[in-house]
Amino acid sequence: MSDPRKSLDQFKSEGDLNISPHRSDWAKQHLNEETRGLLEEDAKYFLHQSLSTPCLNVLKGSQGAALEDWQGRELLDFHGNNVHQVGFGHPRVIEAITRQMAELPFCPRRYTNVPAIELARRLTELAPGDLNRVLFAPGGTTAIGMALKLARAATGRFKTISTWDSFHGASLDAISVGGEAIFRSGIGPLLPGCEHVPPPDNRHCPFKCGKACNLQCADYIEYVLEKEGDVGAVIAETVRCTPFIPPHDYWKKIRAACDKHGALLILDEVPICLGRTGKMFACEHYGIVPDMLVIGKGLGGGIFPFAALIAREHLNVMRDKALGHYTHEKNPVASAAALATLDVIKDEKLLDHVQSISAHALRRMHQMMEKHRIIGDVRGLGLLMGIELVKNRETMERATDEAERVMYHCLSNGLNFKLTMGNIITLTPALTITRPEMDRALAILESAIATAS
Repeated sequence: MSDPRKSLDQFKSEGDLNISPHRSDWAKQHLNEETRGLLEEDAKYFLHQSLSTPCLNVLKGSQGAALEDWQGRELLDFHGNNVHQVGFGHPRVIEAITRQMAELPFCPRRYTNVPAIELARRLTELAPGDLNRVLFAPGGTTAIGMALKLARAATGRFKTISTWDSFHGASLDAISVGGEAIFRSGIGPLLPGCEHVPPPDNRHCPFKCGKACNLQCADYIEYVLEKEGDVGAVIAETVRCTPFIPPHDYWKKIRAACDKHGALLILDEVPICLGRTGKMFACEHYGIVPDMLVIGKGLGGGIFPFAALIAREHLNVMRDKALGHYTHEKNPVASAAALATLDVIKDEKLLDHVQSISAHALRRMHQMMEKHRIIGDVRGLGLLMGIELVKNRETMERATDEAERVMYHCLSNGLNFKLTMGNIITLTPALTITRPEMDRALAILESAIATAS
């Protein structure tokens, strides 16, 4: 029988897998009989899939930057599925939701409501350039689907360019443009015309750019645009959630190439919008305006599933067709949650806080890298941070088994995060996290890395 640890390497995914033997070992040591019984019941009724059911643990509560499991243990949550920009259970978000539920809990199609109108106005004021048109959706994947449809209608072209290793959601259209095998493999045929190119990752670059990146990956996108000749859109994550932060000029080159060849630029910021990178939208770091910006997750205040497509004025071209038409499209309660979230970000000056605490955390992580050879790279933009564990800094061979051991060591000591691509410790805490909480989390993490290395 094959070693299950070896099989993990073929699934370099946006999350850690539940088939790991480390997970079962951890559960035996830390979960009591009652918790194990609840997990067994959960696994009995839910369809199984590799990134969730069977689940890791059972939660009892969540508040601020932390989770509480069924056995009463607190976990600083540096994962949060990227919905907790303002933390879990922020009182202003809960108050806004409660008030709106009493006034207008639902808005049928063909009608609108004041919270939805106000939220659309606020988003267009915050978004860069002439991103002046908005459509809401129940989730990020759905909003990506709307963007793909709008690109076809606006350009008359069905082809897209996206990157390998990307993630845009789990629906059939989203995995067609997405680039992870764990979502795509064995599901086809997928949407036609979905071309894929290498991502801007100088650590694992097929063009062998190395640290002195000369943006051959951007040039390759223009090459495909020219050779295909009929691409409707380039769709990509502005900053990959691994995270990987593209070089400063990367998006300027892509923007220019799209303009030259008549393709639209769709930027997926579903998990990283609303201040996670230190700016409201990550594209602001690059000084460019996409044709469409897709946001979600944190938009619902850590409570409601909610997303938005924000498009440029000239893309208001589907008046005679149904682009979204979703039941909860203009949900007044979700809109109220989103408005409260925007108010909290502004009133609590979270953008400034993110920049300050991120600089502190990244200094600490670089100090860890000086001491521990297993750390091959430290990266971050705001509170989207990552530590890559490697067996050898020269070859950058992924230290996947070591990364799993670090993650479960941290879980045992009060810190929750996820692994991406098998070996990258991905750290995305609530934007409201305090400096003492950050220092406690980093101390737990360094202890685990020291043990693993």
